[in-house]
Amino acid sequence: MRPRILINFAGIFCCLLTVTTPVPGQQISDYRLFTGYGTRQGDPHELIIIRRFLRGFDTCYLTVSPQTLQTSVVNSGQVKVSLLPWNELKSRFAASAYVFALDRAELSRTKLQDAGIRKVLPLRKGIDLTIDLCPSRLPLDREIFTDLIKEMAVIEKPVPIAISVTGVWIREHPGDFRWLDSLTVAGELSILWINHSFNHHTSKKAPLTSNFLLAPGTDINSEVLDLELLLLEKNITPSVFFRFPGLVSDKEIYEKIIAFGLIPVGSDAWLAKGERPVNGSIVLIHANGNEPLGVRDFIRLIREEQSKAKSGQWELLDLRQSLAEEEE
Repeated sequence: MRPRILINFAGIFCCLLTVTTPVPGQQISDYRLFTGYGTRQGDPHELIIIRRFLRGFDTCYLTVSPQTLQTSVVNSGQVKVSLLPWNELKSRFAASAYVFALDRAELSRTKLQDAGIRKVLPLRKGIDLTIDLCPSRLPLDREIFTDLIKEMAVIEKPVPIAISVTGVWIREHPGDFRWLDSLTVAGELSILWINHSFNHHTSKKAPLTSNFLLAPGTDINSEVLDLELLLLEKNITPSVFFRFPGLVSDKEIYEKIIAFGLIPVGSDAWLAKGERPVNGSIVLIHANGNEPLGVRDFIRLIREEQSKAKSGQWELLDLRQSLAEEEE
């Protein structure tokens, strides 16, 4: 069992909150929630810093570009860091795409289902594809990815997608996870990894108000930070996005996710539920073997839109770029 990571949310807006128990025997330790900003020598663009950790003996930061929403890991020797409380940090970067997206996401914080950004208004025609990997005993539905590459790689390469992944799925499907990562290494896919919680606990009997992350005893700190740690240990940079398990949340848990500096993402087009995408839709399908209907619908959608894609009238969009364009 992975060690628990504890954060006192009473002090969530302090500049620095410490994860007191490092993961033993692993390269990354002392993982911390951190709020501040930094500048790199010779680069006028400031970075927002949301995490601090040790990789071996080196201090590193998980940063996000306030304009492009691109995350990166920066060594402490490469950046001049300034601490700043969360509210002041948001005020400093109030005109940025990052804070714009956070503020927009907060508008739906009281919704029980599908809270977060559900649709964007990009400058171009197309959709943002999100693929969920919830815990499952079934193997990865690789057909989604191979067909996607077959149909779209001649138009867009690498093909941009977002994968909402859980720690349990990564742990139980190491071969499938390596295969997905190999597609990015080969330049076939550009994967934006969305935090979908570590465990994704669910109950078939519990009501939504006490299910998923709302279940009694849920440690939201571990659910968020353990997943980030796992990705970093595999040399994958987590994104600045979060998808609630089951698309279920309440105001309290929602505000905690925002306090981590993460942007909640929902969907206005869950294909297996018969929801049809339009331009700017955030499309949701599952590739964990549990949603064959959604898979078939998506493959049909891609083939239907291929002629438009070839003429530049439709494309798969990068969620970060879509939100940055929307802010403009």
